[in-house]
Amino acid sequence: MDKSRKIRESLIYVILFTGSVTMLVPFIWMILTAFKSTSESTQMNPFIIFPGVWRKDAFISVLSKMNFLRLYWNTLVLILGRVVCAVLTATMAGYAFGRLHFKGRNLAFSLVLFQMMVPTQIFIIPQYLMVSRLGALNTWFGLLFPGLVTAFGTFLLRQAYMGLPASLEEAARLDGCNIGQTFLHVMAPLTKSSMVALGIFTALFAFKDLMWPLVVNTEQNTMPLSAALAKLQGQFVANYPELMAASLLACIPMVVIYLLFQKQFIDGIATSGGKL
Repeated sequence: MDKSRKIRESLIYVILFTGSVTMLVPFIWMILTAFKSTSESTQMNPFIIFPGVWRKDAFISVLSKMNFLRLYWNTLVLILGRVVCAVLTATMAGYAFGRLHFKGRNLAFSLVLFQMMVPTQIFIIPQYLMVSRLGALNTWFGLLFPGLVTAFGTFLLRQAYMGLPASLEEAARLDGCNIGQTFLHVMAPLTKSSMVALGIFTALFAFKDLMWPLVVNTEQNTMPLSAALAKLQGQFVANYPELMAASLLACIPMVVIYLLFQKQFIDGIATSGGKL
């Protein structure tokens, strides 16, 4: 029994190690390519893995072309704005769908689920028309607009509220609390872990969002990192060392955030039962 268990555990560790290495290979390749010359990055025969000379030319060129401090700031504002809006709206909507009884609740929640089941690209044209009619193109509000509400967050918080015992609300009513006080002082504090999980997922989705910033924004002053990297790609010729150097610099904010909030990342993902 002990021998078979050790073999099973060894196989599990081998699989986990193989998966970890597989996920790290693109990141390692990005680092190696950033220090190569343009010819080394495109040479196929022979295939070059390590740069002959570790060059800084790509980083110097990228830093001269792109204002990374501004791009970091734009991305941070985008992430914080979407996280705050998503958590606020999803918390209130999740409580309404999970604990309150009102006419049309099931129909309204079915519409929320429908939004989760269709590709987000379907909503780009109507969202663009709405932002355009509001005169919010090339503005912070335009970038934040799709993240003002979140179907995924509403569903996640609804499940969290439905998991709480009804006796908490009954006790709050006996103490004289109305619906707003019950929500704010009793129910909402008990769903902090789900809020953290939603904040983590929203931050990651906002950081990776590419299509919407390119559609709604054409000015450098409000352009996030994802859109700026896409603009760096040439139409016919691509300078891969510069692209990889810019991508490596773009990873810095999320790496720093993860190192600072590593425990919250792990707890939030474990609580939500989701995966990145």
